[in-house]
Amino acid sequence: LSLDTCRTMQSKNSGVLRALEATTPIRLGVHHALPKELSASGAEDNGSASRVQESKGQTNDGSLAGFDTLEDMLEKYLPEKELSEALRVLHGYNQGKKVGSIPIDAGVVESAKEQDLDVKAFEFKAAEEELRQPRKVVLGLVQNSIDVPTTEPFKDQKQSLIDKIERIGDLAGQSGVQILCLQEAWNMPFAFCTREKRWCEFAEDLETGTSMLKIKELAKKWDMVIVTTILERDQAHSSTVWNTAVVVGHNGNIIGKHRKNHIPRVNDFNESTYYMEGNTGHPVFETKYAKIGVNICYGRHHTLNWMGFGLNGAEIVFNPSATVGELSEPMWSIEARNAAINNSYFVGAINRVGTETFPNEFTSGDEKPAHKDFGHFYGSSYFAAPDASRTPALARNKDGLMIAECDLNLIQQVRDKWGIQMTGRHEMYAELLAKYVKDGFEPQIIRDPQL
Repeated sequence: LSLDTCRTMQSKNSGVLRALEATTPIRLGVHHALPKELSASGAEDNGSASRVQESKGQTNDGSLAGFDTLEDMLEKYLPEKELSEALRVLHGYNQGKKVGSIPIDAGVVESAKEQDLDVKAFEFKAAEEELRQPRKVVLGLVQNSIDVPTTEPFKDQKQSLIDKIERIGDLAGQSGVQILCLQEAWNMPFAFCTREKRWCEFAEDLETGTSMLKIKELAKKWDMVIVTTILERDQAHSSTVWNTAVVVGHNGNIIGKHRKNHIPRVNDFNESTYYMEGNTGHPVFETKYAKIGVNICYGRHHTLNWMGFGLNGAEIVFNPSATVGELSEPMWSIEARNAAINNSYFVGAINRVGTETFPNEFTSGDEKPAHKDFGHFYGSSYFAAPDASRTPALARNKDGLMIAECDLNLIQQVRDKWGIQMTGRHEMYAELLAKYVKDGFEPQIIRDPQL
């Protein structure tokens, strides 16, 4: 794209570049930010937004047959007309067009290259209205790998991730992000697959923990709301551990928390080794910029969990996750988009990235013999809108920052058009559920009398 074209694309009311003036029409495509001891690719980045990673035979760098994203693969092999139609079906249209990209600050571009960080920025528009002004908010998602081997001291592992998130958080702040969401358990390896209790040491007090103190500092520094999902050490209740999303306000204050509602039990992968189902319901947090909910990881498989946040008035629901390719990747591009459609709100889906190797072997949900890694966390974070449109994904194999400017007026416009909430039969659903949860429930099955 030319510089003039990018300037034309930039909205006059955009908050993305409110902090800095310099812009560049570069869509970043920096690559392979895997843990240093795990990186299998020695290739240097050539700066291309859709570079194909050359490889002989099967790749083990976390790419998709040598590509960073599915979109990169489609762009390589489909002619322009066919590509446009394929993406229309896969990504939907926003206001009659594919979701548009917006310029990224030149300083952010340069820093991202130095950090080997994939940064993308997009814009969801709403129709112009006569009685309401646009209500725009700039959202950000962060996906990250670990940098320090899991054999190193816990203090070093944790501090390296705090330092990394501070660097990425600063880039988000420079880009004008107003609400930033981090991935599940971002400040530690995803060690729940090991079933070793020593990893509980990463749990923190929500007021005094080292990770929380840094997040509060970042939020206040950039006038930014930050959603951080970590292991909570509940000192008031026998130091119980919870998987908790904390919403930190733009002043560095804790607005509130939500504990993970649904705990995965997939074959012998069972996170309840560390924590149990949460007890906070479906809270929606009214921040300076928007009303937000947090559906943590496995909760994305539960339709009523998404609905709970919608019924409580969420305009944006974040889904901080940690999931691997063989287990869930066919579901990934569908579930957040379905939730956005069904509930008429925006969704930010975040997945961690990289392959994490642990000192001791373990078995997990893949039914394979004991091994030392859980699988490849495939990143691919994206935003979905209530009109069925979505952004392209971040890379499968590198750290990333996804930015989206969203006009929240789109929520009511879609609700008025489709009437999904208005035509919902909640009283009928409530009656069925009230019967279902009781002993003696009899399914409503009408049997063919000829059987």
